Amino acid sequence: MNIILGIVSGVAVAALLVLLTYQMYVRPARARVEKQQAEARLMKEQFEKEIETKRKEILLEARDEAHKMRAQIEHENREKRAETQRLERRLAQKEETLDRRLDNLDRKEKAISEKEQEAVAIREEVESIAQQQREQLQRISGMTAEQAKETLLHIIERESEREAAKIIREYEERAKEEGDRKARDIVTMAIQRCAVDQAAETTVSVVPLPGDDMKGRIIGREGRNIRAFETLTGVDLIIDDTPEAVVISGFDPIRREVARLALGNLILDGRIHPGRIEETIIKAQAEVETKMREAADQAVFETGVTGLDPEALKLLGRLKYRTSYGQNVLDHSIEVSHLSGVMAAELGVNVPLAKRAGLLHDIGKAVDFEVEGPHAIIGMDLLKRFHEPADVIHAAGAHHNDVEPHSIEAVLVLSADAISASRPGARRETLETYVKRLQKLETIADSFDGVEKTYAVQAGREIRVMVKPTEIDDLAAVKLARDTAKKIEEEMEYPGQIKVTVIRETRAVDYAK
Repeated sequence: MNIILGIVSGVAVAALLVLLTYQMYVRPARARVEKQQAEARLMKEQFEKEIETKRKEILLEARDEAHKMRAQIEHENREKRAETQRLERRLAQKEETLDRRLDNLDRKEKAISEKEQEAVAIREEVESIAQQQREQLQRISGMTAEQAKETLLHIIERESEREAAKIIREYEERAKEEGDRKARDIVTMAIQRCAVDQAAETTVSVVPLPGDDMKGRIIGREGRNIRAFETLTGVDLIIDDTPEAVVISGFDPIRREVARLALGNLILDGRIHPGRIEETIIKAQAEVETKMREAADQAVFETGVTGLDPEALKLLGRLKYRTSYGQNVLDHSIEVSHLSGVMAAELGVNVPLAKRAGLLHDIGKAVDFEVEGPHAIIGMDLLKRFHEPADVIHAAGAHHNDVEPHSIEAVLVLSADAISASRPGARRETLETYVKRLQKLETIADSFDGVEKTYAVQAGREIRVMVKPTEIDDLAAVKLARDTAKKIEEEMEYPGQIKVTVIRETRAVDYAK
């Protein structure tokens, strides 16, 4: 019984503990869970309501947007239909216009075809009448159509030549009056302000000897002295039958001058042998270089040209011993510089530039026996190397028309060079060159039709052309003079200018009996 009572009491205690545990922990927890479930259901219901509300709002917005888009599309469709209708109307109008134009073209083509037929008929009629007239004219004139055409062309050509000659003469007279007046003033003033003496030596120098016995001493034993002298100087000694004289020949004027000085010193000294020859030549070279430097400095001082390159000064000094047709090139360059400066001052252009170009225009002649080519082009290359102004380089290259002059200073240098070379006594020419130039002038004038005889006078400065009076009239004589002058300019090179005089003479002779 006690055991049973103990078991019963234990069970009761356990049940009580379970009940207390349930009341204290499980029931509140269940209540919280139920509350949370209720809150969750409430939140779910609220969320579902919000979702439904949003869905309805979205549907409404979508319907509104769709309605707006449909309205816009319908509006655009209406506008496109209206535009299409307008285009259709315009196309219809254009088709009607084209139809009308095609109808007009058809009518015009028919009218043109009818007029062409009429024109063909008229042309045939005109040709028939013209043919009859030509035949009648041929019977009356006694000439064929070709003969009449040639006669007419000849008449027109002669009349054109006469008119051209009249115009040429009028313009020439006006230009000559004005040009002669201005040129005469400028050139006369320029020539009056400068005049220089000219040397006469060209490629040989003559050294006088105290006696003919000196020739043997110059030659030396077995020719050793003359060989040493020629080897060291680069010139040729000509010892011939000329009494008391030795000729030094060479194209290099500097070497020729060194040889002349050295030979003169050897003759004065009397000691002539290879060692003494070499020593004398070295001294002569130094003396010549000093003279060239002094000559260049003097030329620069006279012309007022400054800032020249030292190498340019050396080449300028070499021109002291260079001659052209007997005219000293350095003196000629100084004269051209003065002339260019005077004319530039008269014309109001760049005087220093003109004087500088005039002084340096022939610098190419200092080396033209060493370098191939025209001395004007050689001078241009040298001046470029010396960094001279572009206008100076151009004027030097253009003073013989190797380059076409395109500046006033270049034309002035060209003119001054011609003035200096062509003034009386400035240059001398060999007889052969002189005769060839005269023959060339006469040949050019004789090449024209109607020329009877040509004479070159005034040392080639003027040609007088005798024409046949029956073939050349007064107006044609003016044209012949101009054509002859132009042909001379194209085919010949000459300093200064050449006057062309055409002479036409008609004589009527009769006798009283």
